[in-house]
Amino acid sequence: MSSHHVIREKQEPALLVISLINFSDELLGQLLEWSPTVVALPHAAEELNSLGIKVDVVVGHEVTAHLQEHVKLIFTGAENPIAAALNYLANEGYPAVNVVTDDVEINQYEQFIERINLVIYSGTQKIYPVSSGFSKWKPAGERVRILSLCADLQTTGLLAQPDGDHITLADGLFSLTFTGPYLFIAEEL
Repeated sequence: MSSHHVIREKQEPALLVISLINFSDELLGQLLEWSPTVVALPHAAEELNSLGIKVDVVVGHEVTAHLQEHVKLIFTGAENPIAAALNYLANEGYPAVNVVTDDVEINQYEQFIERINLVIYSGTQKIYPVSSGFSKWKPAGERVRILSLCADLQTTGLLAQPDGDHITLADGLFSLTFTGPYLFIAEEL
């Protein structure tokens, strides 16, 4: 292994798997490529285990699965398992996490934006928070969905669609300006 492939602990984003329903095996493989710390809810941990993927931490109200050895168990008690997992990762010093889920409730993630960089993968969407002034290069005709409510949103390089989505007008940068600390956007993978 060459020296540029040495991974320092917590340098790569952790992977939090809530659900693998409708999630691409190829994209899962890409997220696992750099051997991240894998945190999962019990049902997802069982599925990952059946795929031969090592789970490092299982978070839930109860854990009954027979998983690999050396799996850390975090019992949530009354706390929401997603919040417990994100609290664990933030408290352990992880700078970022990729979340895989089939059901995205943005309000579950809002309280963690200041503590850990979040990217949420759901089906064919990549969802993440952005600050006002955010800009990104995209090819023409790409869909961008604004998931957070924002009364004063101003966009450049985007055309609003009747379904609430936005389409990039041309190859190049689009940008978002708004009042407030952040909003969540989704783009197609």
